[in-house]
Amino acid sequence: MTLQNPSKALIALVALICMTVLIAVGSIDSDQGLPIITMIVGYAVGNGIAAKKGEPVEPIIGAKRDSN
Repeated sequence: MTLQNPSKALIALVALICMTVLIAVGSIDSDQGLPIITMIVGYAVGNGIAAKKGEPVEPIIGAKRDSN
């Protein structure tokens, strides 16, 4: 597997880090932050599953393409 869309991966990673930090410092409750973290992870996983099925998406992580 390779990183197909670095910008999507970076956005998801930054969002996960920010939400984790906000929960850790007590700015937001875990009841508010965990659903957002779940949504971000679900989006990333869903893109990968759709790509594996051959549906037209630009996945964050996908199968490595041969460059012949």
